[in-house]
Amino acid sequence: MRSTALALLGIVAAAGSATAQEAFTWSASAYTYLVPDDADYVLPILTGDRGALHLEGRYNYEALDAASTWIGYNLSTGRDVTLDFTPMVGGVFGSTTGIALGYEGTLGWKKLELYSEGEYLFDVESPTGNFFYNWSQLTYAPAEWVFFGVVTQRTRVYDTDRDLNRGPFLGFAYKAVSLTTFVINPDDAAATVIVAVEVGF
Repeated sequence: MRSTALALLGIVAAAGSATAQEAFTWSASAYTYLVPDDADYVLPILTGDRGALHLEGRYNYEALDAASTWIGYNLSTGRDVTLDFTPMVGGVFGSTTGIALGYEGTLGWKKLELYSEGEYLFDVESPTGNFFYNWSQLTYAPAEWVFFGVVTQRTRVYDTDRDLNRGPFLGFAYKAVSLTTFVINPDDAAATVIVAVEVGF
């Protein structure tokens, strides 16, 4: 716990000193899960970035009625092929309590983009609650206003027979707003549908 707290303070100090004169950019998104034979729910996410500093809050991500707060350090490199990577540390509280180590990363080339986010949750109440969550998607955008691709997901929030869920998605964007529909496990008798809205400001 002490080493985690010291690492957290180090990230804050380094990011804060490098970005003191910059303004935050924010993003808010809501993923509505329509789950057959289980409870439907909404997963809201709020992110803020100022230079190297990354802040994030999630709800219903690790479990229903659980929230998590995150701090990370933004790294970026490349010209023709770009890589953005953010290592993060977070705390989870509510129906699940723990400490999590995570990342977010985007690899881009022309109209293709590979995005992945993952976290390993260390459940402080029981080791059986330890789990690696992951969301990864490969996107092709033939135009600025439309994109599509495939997504994979590893989660414990709702019951699923698969360790790795997957399916196609289609999205539309207008300025700083995007609307995306994901169909998870379309070959199942009843697929899970996720409708996501994201706004940048």
